[in-house]
Amino acid sequence: MFRKVLIANRGEIACRIIRTAKRMGIRSVAVYSEADRDALHVREADEAYHIGPAAATESYLKIEAIVSVAKEAGAEAIHPGYGFLAENADFAEACAAAGLVFIGPPATAIRAMGDKAAAKAIMEKAGVPVVPGYHGKTQDRATLLKAAERIGFPVLLKAAAGGGGKGMRIVRREAEFEDALAGAKRESKAAFGDDRMLVEKLIQRPRHIEVQVFGDGLGNIVHLFERDCSVQRRHQKVIEEAPAPGVDDGWRAGICGAAVAAARAVDYVGAGTVEFIVESGPQGRPGDFFFMEMNTRLQVEHPVTEMITGTDLVEWQFRVAAGEPLPMAQEDIRMTGHAVEARLYAEDPANGFLPSPGRVSFMGLPKKDARVRVDQGIAGSGSAIPAEYDPMIAKIIAWRGDRDETVSSLKAAMDEVRITGVTTNASFLSRVLAHPAFRAGGVDTGLLDRSMDELLPAGRSAPSDVLALACLGLLRQQQADAAQTAALSRDPWSPWARADGWRLNDFGQAVLRLIDGGGVVDIPCRFEPPGYRLALPEGTVVAQLGSAGSWHDDDEPVLIDEAMRVQLDGLAPAASVIRDGDTLHVFHEGGHWRLGIHDPLAAAEAHEGASGGLTAPMPGRIAAVQVKKGQTVAAGQPLIVVEAMKMEHTIPAPAAGTVSEIRFKAGDQVREGEVLVVVEEETV
Repeated sequence: MFRKVLIANRGEIACRIIRTAKRMGIRSVAVYSEADRDALHVREADEAYHIGPAAATESYLKIEAIVSVAKEAGAEAIHPGYGFLAENADFAEACAAAGLVFIGPPATAIRAMGDKAAAKAIMEKAGVPVVPGYHGKTQDRATLLKAAERIGFPVLLKAAAGGGGKGMRIVRREAEFEDALAGAKRESKAAFGDDRMLVEKLIQRPRHIEVQVFGDGLGNIVHLFERDCSVQRRHQKVIEEAPAPGVDDGWRAGICGAAVAAARAVDYVGAGTVEFIVESGPQGRPGDFFFMEMNTRLQVEHPVTEMITGTDLVEWQFRVAAGEPLPMAQEDIRMTGHAVEARLYAEDPANGFLPSPGRVSFMGLPKKDARVRVDQGIAGSGSAIPAEYDPMIAKIIAWRGDRDETVSSLKAAMDEVRITGVTTNASFLSRVLAHPAFRAGGVDTGLLDRSMDELLPAGRSAPSDVLALACLGLLRQQQADAAQTAALSRDPWSPWARADGWRLNDFGQAVLRLIDGGGVVDIPCRFEPPGYRLALPEGTVVAQLGSAGSWHDDDEPVLIDEAMRVQLDGLAPAASVIRDGDTLHVFHEGGHWRLGIHDPLAAAEAHEGASGGLTAPMPGRIAAVQVKKGQTVAAGQPLIVVEAMKMEHTIPAPAAGTVSEIRFKAGDQVREGEVLVVVEEETV
């Protein structure tokens, strides 16, 4: 077995690999960019080496630098994780040339499966069903359009050299084809350095089901059953589970057998995933399946397979790469229970799921146990989410005896997430897990799009119980501050040092002013022992605080109470209240509300930005400028494309007008909030 392994990755997957390496007594070597100098994987590894600037092209994608560090550190092998260089055949060959073991499949298999067009041909020859489409080498626009017309709209444009939803567009009619093709090619070029496209028939209401396969150097190949990854947004997986709902043993044997045949066709060694697109039958049950692609690496969702099979797939990778046979034969691999994984991201669902890079001011994740697993990629409060990389914070996985129990367990775990400083998708994930269609197992890749109005209710004002909890949080803070001040005074027991509303011969009153969605809400609070009477917009409630929470007199975000014990008209809701500057974060029943603490002086100084200026929604790079100065544009017309965290975001014109100013060109880096384009609206 290896004595020392370099991990050519970052974040959650690097930490995941380090964990298994430590258990096996293997020393781990981390590499890091300038943006990751204080990252969790750097702290957890036995050794760490700086390899370049923040941009991935200058650090995590620099083959020569990574191989050089591995040699310098005395590593015997390199584990690529997933993403970055994990499916780069040149990297695998560079490792071999340097006398290092690449913990992954041979370069020939990576190349065969990395070229999606070639992979389809191999699968057809091996008898694995494939989706009808065009996989040819001729890539001019006319040829691709003719192929789309022959197949029949709607079609799917896919990057020939990659996966993960990058460089993928659905085209429903010919009029959309040119813009979709340009965007897909641009995104594919940025992600994979290759803009070749496949054109395929779009399967209506498809399911995305994949099979985990594993091979060793002795010719043994097994499967570890299937996973359902149908709950997606923009071709990015959101929720994954194993086994797939609605699958019987006969259908499972067919798709798993096809996956093993696919792996044998390329003499596969190591961990791999064969992905299939599956037609939905009655009640969402799986119908015919078609080979989509093979990922020649470990997948983000591998924990659900580990949970139902009781295996450690990273350990299997180490052992197979070291020349050992597979740890288990096919007949010994058993499936027990059900596992579901949710991907916790720093992104803003209410704002088109735009990435939310920045510094995490407070972080609380679910408690881990034998049935709830948390694979996190950042250390906690104070950690940075760099704009240059994927914004994943953690993966949260639950395992139970059956699917219904597992989904309930995972939702409860998601409701424990407490993160401030960056916006996350935690509440959105909680609503997905509670959605009736998902609970019933009726999953397909269009589920989220069809349900978005329910999953992202627009214009929600904070309900009365949330406003009450926010008020109680502020009152608790005042009590703690007063107690701290009194303790430092000459007379700590003076009644005048109290902040619980006590008054001589009367009950104290105060008006708390909160900002909810831009509007100010005045909430009169009257101290009535042993609690308060709060005059909320929807009526008056009687609230009672429990024991005093913790409060620290500094500028850092403060958890006023992790599980506030309160009584609201006889009810006892569970909640957490966190104050971060002038913002109160209330976490309650799976929701996250942000309420401002009204500051009249700040409100008077507030002003609007430049009239007609369209700003960058996040830090990133200008991928394309699609208009010229002086050009007349229509409402909704694409103006400029910002690339951030490996995804493109198009900024459209808010109304008809004339472009009066363009402040950036393609390739420029921009900060969040910077004005990109100024459009002077038409006047009537």
